[in-house]
Amino acid sequence: MDITTIIGVVLGIALVGWGILGNSELKNYIDPPSLVIVVGGMVSGWLVAFPMKEVVNVGKIFAKTIKNNEFDIDQIITKIIELANVARREGLLALEEAVSEIKDDFLQKGVMLIVDGTDPELVKNILETEIDNLAERHAKSRSQLEVMGSLCPAFGMVGTLIGLVAMLQNLSDPSSIGPAMGVALLTTFYGSLFANLIFIPMAGKLALKSNEEVLIRNVMIEGLLSIQAGENPRIIEEKLKVFLPPSVRKTVGTQEANSDNG
Repeated sequence: MDITTIIGVVLGIALVGWGILGNSELKNYIDPPSLVIVVGGMVSGWLVAFPMKEVVNVGKIFAKTIKNNEFDIDQIITKIIELANVARREGLLALEEAVSEIKDDFLQKGVMLIVDGTDPELVKNILETEIDNLAERHAKSRSQLEVMGSLCPAFGMVGTLIGLVAMLQNLSDPSSIGPAMGVALLTTFYGSLFANLIFIPMAGKLALKSNEEVLIRNVMIEGLLSIQAGENPRIIEEKLKVFLPPSVRKTVGTQEANSDNG
């Protein structure tokens, strides 16, 4: 679990609460009509912007922000080197027996294409198309959070304008102007808080996760094509390690590649 999402939201709420209690009372910042305008308006605009088949997946989108990717890039590189050793010792057809041990569908598909004798260029095209579709699906999911993040401040301003209109209609009572102005500004406060603490940061995290997954898929393609070309596992290892930070390159794949060369 990527607990930083939860920590960030809780910490943000705590700091805002601390700031409120240091200058005022919490009850002064609670106004149900303002909250309804922001949340209700955001939900309404979101429903207008997306079809039902996208809307029903919103729970999965939020869940993905606190879920780690199933595989790390170093684990994938290690697995590819293992497959390279098998192919070098026993031939490409021997990889078919290893397919059942591969948990990732993308890598499994690539191995099966190689075992079936598919042309390398066609293998590359098929897998790159899969990556393009993956990135597009991720972008659609991320756009929902981005739209929510843009709608919250917008409806916060709408609520403020509603409050200002009501306030201006009662200028004959000067004592009501201050409290009315405070209530009017609460919708802007709610909108900014939801947008900048929840929706926009979550959209950014999904973008990072998507980029990481695309990178892992590209590593798989590079490794699979190298295996299909019959390259030495040591060479494959060095080619794939360039995708890793220098600090972790020494810990990945060395044992597996050495076992083949020994």
